[in-house]
Amino acid sequence: MKRRLAAVALLFLVSACGTSPAPEPTKSAPAAVAEVTAGSTFNDRDVMFLQMLVDHQQQGLDMAAIGAARAQRTDVADLAKAVQLTETDELTMMKNWLTEWGKPTTVDKRVSVHADHGGLPGTADAEIKSLKTVKDAEFETAFLNLFLGHQHAAVEMAQLELDKGANELTKQFAERVKQSRADQVQQMLKLLNG
Repeated sequence: MKRRLAAVALLFLVSACGTSPAPEPTKSAPAAVAEVTAGSTFNDRDVMFLQMLVDHQQQGLDMAAIGAARAQRTDVADLAKAVQLTETDELTMMKNWLTEWGKPTTVDKRVSVHADHGGLPGTADAEIKSLKTVKDAEFETAFLNLFLGHQHAAVEMAQLELDKGANELTKQFAERVKQSRADQVQQMLKLLNG
């Protein structure tokens, strides 16, 4: 039973916030996220994708924490809390995979390193800090607009991995990121218009 619950938790991690049905859990599923291994086949694109997404999700978690604390509408606060839960688990998994490959879990932020794929997507620290001081009446609009752009950047990063990555689990994860963040973008557009 514990193994089945762990498998369900793992599938939730990989498919959270997405619209695709998750595959059925198997008896050989790992017992915890930390035990999910990516395998030894990978290329530079896989490494860069995970390093970039680690940095990106750390920013996203900062924004989601502010959103969860400051949002007045339940649906906006719930979105921020769901992002916190999902992206915290994803962050652990990505760092574990990079460590498994003997690669740094931080991204090289030099502009020249990211020139061939449009730069390092991210949200400026000043923009994130501004969410702490924006007036309450303007907070949700400011948060949703900033986070919408942030999550759209994750979709673009995931597509680069799908185009040129080599590791199958990383590519599967990129597909989940692409789907779930695109769904979040649509959800945020509805919240902005609602």
